[in-house]
Amino acid sequence: MRIFARPHQFPPRLAAAAIILSSGLDKTGADDEAAVGLHGMAAGTYPFLGRVDPADFTRLLSRAEIALGTALLLPFVPSLLAGAALTGFAGGLLGLYLKTPGMRREGSLRPSEQGLAISKDIWLLGIGLGLVLEELGHR
Repeated sequence: MRIFARPHQFPPRLAAAAIILSSGLDKTGADDEAAVGLHGMAAGTYPFLGRVDPADFTRLLSRAEIALGTALLLPFVPSLLAGAALTGFAGGLLGLYLKTPGMRREGSLRPSEQGLAISKDIWLLGIGLGLVLEELGHR
């Protein structure tokens, strides 16, 4: 088995993997009320998701988070691939932050109390972009 991650990439990959994998595992047991809430927030920002059943959406989101978290944990998954997937995922989360009413203080990028938890996902974007840029620089 070939290792595609350099030793200094393990800490940020592990940090991101831990939170994403935990989130995905938590969603595996989501009840209907939780699924409707998750789906409603996502569909409010990304209207095309409105066509997806809330339970199906939550199940797919859970599986995607588990897959991404696992990919970040496994050193034989290339950092470019893991970083690109993480960047896309984090971009979607930040889209929720930027487009959902009440997440930011009026006229500002600074988070409101409700938006603080999602605004913190900027670190996921930083890790993903860092992995991607480093790998592109080594080619």
